[in-house]
Amino acid sequence: MLLFERIIAARGLNEETKADFLSPKYEQQHEPLLLPGIDDAVERLFKAHKNNDKVIIYGDYDIDGLTAAALLSDAFVSFGFKNFDIFIPNRFEEGYGLTVDVIEKFAKDDVKLILTVDCGSTSVKEVKRANELGIDVIVTDHHAPSDISVPALAVINPKLKKSKYPFEDIAGVGVAFKLVRAMQKKLKGLPEGQEKWLLDLVAIGTVCDVVALIDENRTNVYWGLKVLSQTRRPGLKALMAISNINPENIDTRSIGFRLGPRMNAAGRLETAEHSLKLLTSDNPMEALETAEYLDDLNKLRRQQQDKIFKQAITQADNFSDDSVLVVSSPDWNHGIVGIVASKLMEKYKKPVFVLQEIGTEAKGSTRSFGDFSAADAINYAKNLISKGGGHKFAAGLTLPTKNITKFRKSVNEFYKELDLKNQKELLLPTIDAMAELDEVSEELVLKINQLEPFGVGNLQPVIKCENLTVSGIRKMGADGQHVKLDLKDNSGCCMQFLSFNAPKSYYVEVGDRVSVCFSPNINEWRGNRSIEGQISHIEVS
Repeated sequence: MLLFERIIAARGLNEETKADFLSPKYEQQHEPLLLPGIDDAVERLFKAHKNNDKVIIYGDYDIDGLTAAALLSDAFVSFGFKNFDIFIPNRFEEGYGLTVDVIEKFAKDDVKLILTVDCGSTSVKEVKRANELGIDVIVTDHHAPSDISVPALAVINPKLKKSKYPFEDIAGVGVAFKLVRAMQKKLKGLPEGQEKWLLDLVAIGTVCDVVALIDENRTNVYWGLKVLSQTRRPGLKALMAISNINPENIDTRSIGFRLGPRMNAAGRLETAEHSLKLLTSDNPMEALETAEYLDDLNKLRRQQQDKIFKQAITQADNFSDDSVLVVSSPDWNHGIVGIVASKLMEKYKKPVFVLQEIGTEAKGSTRSFGDFSAADAINYAKNLISKGGGHKFAAGLTLPTKNITKFRKSVNEFYKELDLKNQKELLLPTIDAMAELDEVSEELVLKINQLEPFGVGNLQPVIKCENLTVSGIRKMGADGQHVKLDLKDNSGCCMQFLSFNAPKSYYVEVGDRVSVCFSPNINEWRGNRSIEGQISHIEVS
């Protein structure tokens, strides 16, 4: 069996299922009206349209929330809404989600309806206050709901217990897109089929929120990449140019590692309004200026991130016996600590909480893996925190600074109670196929690319080659943090392998015998093309 056939067989694909997976059909999406609350939401939006009620689209400062807000804004314009605005909270002022202070300001501005995107599922007191002030609230979200029902006019969330929607892992922007599809049945202005032009935003939000790229998410991203390659949005065209992305070749990696970090930099350092402006601008010059500014912010974000990471390592080493790392400092920007938490998790192979101490209060993020749920850990320590929540592998929290030591003890107790086994092994790559070096060709890479879009639930295939000899090693980067290896097999076949921010175990010696797990890519340099392996794990024989 050829290597590509072995790879797709490892993914559970056969001749019957392969075609639908490689080319998912847009028309096979699930019925929007299966989502809870969506009928009531559409009726209220129809009423708002008819009465010209003032509506606020209340987003989140991450990319999922920003793309969802921009998507609804586009759709509202098409449907003919005249009296609406977008509000994106500032991470450093309002913080995440709905807040009572902002709702009270809306009331003074005669707002009649708040439509949330990517937030609101736990905003019980905030929605209650809106109701007291005569403001209706429609929640669209995909986060885990609270135990207490939010008293909104409608809560559209596939994770609600009463939901009949067949796929609950849809992204926040995906939920917003389903609302638009439902509105098309009631309102004129966005003809059937024209909503596909919104899929560029759906693709970006879905990829950057790191939800599973299976089922409807895969379909949305598959078609969204095609729309993104010919997007009409001046901001996305400008950002792709600034990021050195050829629109014809855009993929999930381009979104996750080039577009995403630049868009996220605004909310991490200043205000996400910059990124919203990029997504909604119809002025090419304004869009280019905004894209350049986001690029500058991203460079600054990298500098701050590297500084925090080095300091966090020093602190983490003091808690080497802990199963869960909790580190904090007043000098760290809580807009950046989530990225640092990811890097620390990769380094120490442990769940990590990274906090900024802001006087008497601390804010931060957590990253986890395997069977340890970050959201459950936060809930376990709920008596020590002010607020918090999120997903299994990524969450945010706020707590009194004085409680950090107790919180560290609490989450480590939680880890111990779970009695987890072999967690570090869960970070090892899943191998799709064993192979010889001479089987890894440009033709193979082109076939593997048919499995795009890659992401959680459909990772880029990993191949393992054994008994290779290290014939060359080169350190790259300002601190030698990247490594390139020349590996050859017993027949003399040779190939280059690369790792960015490589762990110490990857710095092998010439002459060592190794087994390597990698994903093959085509490397183009000065007109020359070669196959290069992106290392995911190395074992020295």
